[in-house]
Amino acid sequence: MSVVEWPHRFLTLDDWAALPEDPEHRAEVVEGVLVVSPRPLFFHQRAVNRLTYWLDEQTSPEYSAMGEAEMIVATAPLTVRVPDVLVTLALVADENPARVSAEDVRLVIEVLSEGTVRTDRVTKFSEYAEVGIEHYWIVDLEDPASMTTYRLIDGEYENFGEHTGKVSLDFDGTPLTLDLDALTTRHAQRP
Repeated sequence: MSVVEWPHRFLTLDDWAALPEDPEHRAEVVEGVLVVSPRPLFFHQRAVNRLTYWLDEQTSPEYSAMGEAEMIVATAPLTVRVPDVLVTLALVADENPARVSAEDVRLVIEVLSEGTVRTDRVTKFSEYAEVGIEHYWIVDLEDPASMTTYRLIDGEYENFGEHTGKVSLDFDGTPLTLDLDALTTRHAQRP
């Protein structure tokens, strides 16, 4: 384990960008404070990869899905979240940015894991609503895998459904099919 010299102040975007990469931990900044947690386990990573791929393949060409991409929620004080999956405009993704602004994100998916349940269901729920992210979906991998979908209506998230098994949804006029049972299995969804 190496020792890192941390700034003795709230982190800025420059401080954040200068942090060393750490493959064993996942980091975010919340109101200038660095928050570090262990990397998620294998099933969580498999679910994130599958959701990212399925969304990228099924959404309209004007959107792009990314897994574990940095998203700036606020600049002062700095809040940088790293959602499990986000969907942004393809024009933004095609610029190959280091991070995206929350204003360019249409959908965020968080996959619950040990240590993130309260953050995903309470803290990020309110943060994402405040910055106007239209869709927020929370996936729970406990058997049976389930997903709760929220949509921003008049500045607040409303529950648009709780799903298990094969799910058919509409995202911006495009039908999506997700097989929640296949999120952690060896074989991805099949037609």
